[in-house]
Amino acid sequence: MQNTDTSNASAGLHAGALAGLKVLDISNFLAAPLSTMFLADFGAEVIKVERPGRGDELRMWGDNKDGVGLYFKVVNRNKQSVELDLHTPLGVEAVKKLVAEMDVVVENYRPGTLEKWGLGYDVLSAINPRLILVRVTGFGQTGPYSPRPGFGTLAEAMAGYVNISGTPDQPPLLPGFGLADASTGLMAAFLTLAAVHEQRRTGRGQVVDLAIYETLLTLIGPHVVNYDQLGKVQQRAGSRLPFVAPRNIYPTRDGHYVSIAGSSQGVFERICAALEAPQIARDPRYLDNRLRLQNAEALDEDLMAAMAHFDRDDLLARFERAEAAIFPVYDVAEIFEDPQVRARENIVGVPDEQLGDIRMQNVVGKLSRTPGAIRHAGPPTGQSNREILIERLGFTEAQLAAEGIRIDLPAEA
Repeated sequence: MQNTDTSNASAGLHAGALAGLKVLDISNFLAAPLSTMFLADFGAEVIKVERPGRGDELRMWGDNKDGVGLYFKVVNRNKQSVELDLHTPLGVEAVKKLVAEMDVVVENYRPGTLEKWGLGYDVLSAINPRLILVRVTGFGQTGPYSPRPGFGTLAEAMAGYVNISGTPDQPPLLPGFGLADASTGLMAAFLTLAAVHEQRRTGRGQVVDLAIYETLLTLIGPHVVNYDQLGKVQQRAGSRLPFVAPRNIYPTRDGHYVSIAGSSQGVFERICAALEAPQIARDPRYLDNRLRLQNAEALDEDLMAAMAHFDRDDLLARFERAEAAIFPVYDVAEIFEDPQVRARENIVGVPDEQLGDIRMQNVVGKLSRTPGAIRHAGPPTGQSNREILIERLGFTEAQLAAEGIRIDLPAEA
């Protein structure tokens, strides 16, 4: 594979849009750490607290290289790592010292846990009235489910996503990635910045309370309003959508797959023209989107029959000439080689002291004056122990050693 060249390093020379925002991340796993990843990408200072010796359990998720967890490197890029045990007086004292200079604290423990440790919002806001506390939990801080442990997998079931995923003749399917966690991370970052904006106006902090299922429940589509107004329960329909047709994955003659969507009448007609099948566009069953939805199965059969005459590359060229909507179904190797991905610099090489250069998804979106940048991959556990705990907060090496907190870690730690 050819190296992906980007201007990410030059982007890092500019102060990000969130430069000056100070965030303390005491969360673990995925949803909440993703939110601080987005903030760090655009220049926020993020200090990540990890358990001494073990670190965030995300370090043990998924694939590794030479014992180094790869996904952790992505989710915790641009962050500093310090080791603290929040069950101990020193850990609590250190958090309180850091809170005095922070804008935001992000956590994802079960409701009541921070309070049990003596780190509830009443305590933290007394130290720093401007502090924003972002609380990401499975089911939120209120309601009958709030004490329960909650993860993205449960949220995907609760939000209704799983029930509508798959085909009618098969059991429902979970997504192949952390969908609820990822969408929650985005929403948590947005809510953080909404609270920061208000903080800048009033000088006051507040609590952000976000349940992991809530964002996906909103993003999932019209099935809530359809049930409310029509009593309709959306069923599994494979790759079809309940509000537009055609929309599906279709095989080509040479065994590839393409994704096609006829989101407007004009696009649908251009699809038929590209397939040299104008009779499909003239069929009384397909004259508008509502008719096509009523006859979606027959429409798919007609489109598949037309596509069976073409190899993938020929089909893509025909659709491009007709300005019809199509895209091949990519695997990750094809994503690396795609010219649009390369032109947009969507995959970037990032320096890492443990693995050397490592390529990962780049910062999402581009700001013209203050672009985001990835300065380094997720750090080794406790890499910033000396810089933050000793030089910044004033703890001694002896105090930290008594807590099992390491100083001056080797690069391979």
